[in-house]
Amino acid sequence: MSPHFRQIFKTARPLIGMLHLPPLPGSPHYTGDMQAVVDSALQDTQVLTEAGFAGLIIENLGDAPYYPDHAPAETVAAMSVVAAHVRQQTKLPIGVNVLRNDAPSAIAIAAAANLQFIRVNVLTGTSVTDQGLISGQAHLVARKRQQLRAEHVLIFADVRVKHAAPLVERELAQEVDDLFERALADAIIVSGTGSGKPVAAAFLREVKKFAGERPVLIGSGLSLENVTDLFMTADGVIVGSAIKIDGQIQNRVDGKRARKLVEITETIVPQGRKV
Repeated sequence: MSPHFRQIFKTARPLIGMLHLPPLPGSPHYTGDMQAVVDSALQDTQVLTEAGFAGLIIENLGDAPYYPDHAPAETVAAMSVVAAHVRQQTKLPIGVNVLRNDAPSAIAIAAAANLQFIRVNVLTGTSVTDQGLISGQAHLVARKRQQLRAEHVLIFADVRVKHAAPLVERELAQEVDDLFERALADAIIVSGTGSGKPVAAAFLREVKKFAGERPVLIGSGLSLENVTDLFMTADGVIVGSAIKIDGQIQNRVDGKRARKLVEITETIVPQGRKV
């Protein structure tokens, strides 16, 4: 297991909750009330912190349709404001994902707001997505992290990310090695075909086999129904839809659902919140 990963997360298998932001300034459905965006993020932060989650990820979910790989200045500015407020409210590790694939901006936000990690949907190769072709820019991400003296910010990278398909499918073992060794990812994320869609258990096991001691996270589809089957296969879980009211991704976080998920995972790994 990566010592850097363990330095951030003090639990054996961290549960990381999504802070899905409402539409931000400049996006088609923005309401004109930035304070409401901040308040929404802070309320979800409080609920997830009190529920016992081990970390959080800020994401501009409400900004669809997304820019492929370069979010505009107003998006980056708004996410930085939210990140700074969330950072002041909780001591939990916080990450950021700038949709669809603006990893350099995510690094900049993380550096400015003292966040601990970013998520990158496409770090290597080229994927066919609903935004068109998106190519990884690991060379820019690594250099931006170095330029900003943000070496403490970890890079969590998806392999065969959801809502996409690789332009050319390569040998999985090579993809995993390239993400870690050539693209400098600190952890790999495995998701289903779309938001809220469960991962294929066999594919998750295969990725973990090739990753060895390097961290692999579940990136979508964990639920109260399948957590017992999937939780022990990965080194951590990112949760969004399952902890929302009625299990719908566009809704606010449901405290009862969030607490129930934490309780189940602690039953699977007795006293498993400690390393």
